[in-house]
Amino acid sequence: MGLSVDFGTPVNTALLVYILYSVQRIIFPPIPDLSPKTVPSEFKKGYSWMPRSHPPAILYQTYTPKTLAKFDGKDGGRILLAINGLVFDVTAGRNFYGPDGMYGNFAGRDASRGMAKQSFDLEMLTPIDQPLDRLEGLDQEEIENMKGWIEHFTHKYVICGKLVENDAA
Repeated sequence: MGLSVDFGTPVNTALLVYILYSVQRIIFPPIPDLSPKTVPSEFKKGYSWMPRSHPPAILYQTYTPKTLAKFDGKDGGRILLAINGLVFDVTAGRNFYGPDGMYGNFAGRDASRGMAKQSFDLEMLTPIDQPLDRLEGLDQEEIENMKGWIEHFTHKYVICGKLVENDAA
């Protein structure tokens, strides 16, 4: 008792063509045309898709604790902070690093020890007229914390300089 399919009948031929077409659509779905039909000029709420002005260029430079201190974000200015000798422009994170942010005390300062110890206390900051913090006394877990912050900042913010001793610049 064998099953035989007769492709000579129009119904069987139509079913075979439909099945083959359906399988082809599953394996090779159509690619939608996602290209815009017109070039946008404005967002519906009046937001222009082009910036009004180019953001200021950020030059890589050398900072000392004294020259870094003026970049604390007060009066709407740039916000820089340093971790282990790298200076980051964190202005885009003003809500966190600005004068009213939870990390605001790190603005314009070397935040290495505070980030390593996960502490926002003012005693984590070295006075700007003192030598740089050599990070002595940190245990391996604290050093790894600091490295994690450096990695996070490197992916999120621009490295705009290096931090050196006050008399080195």
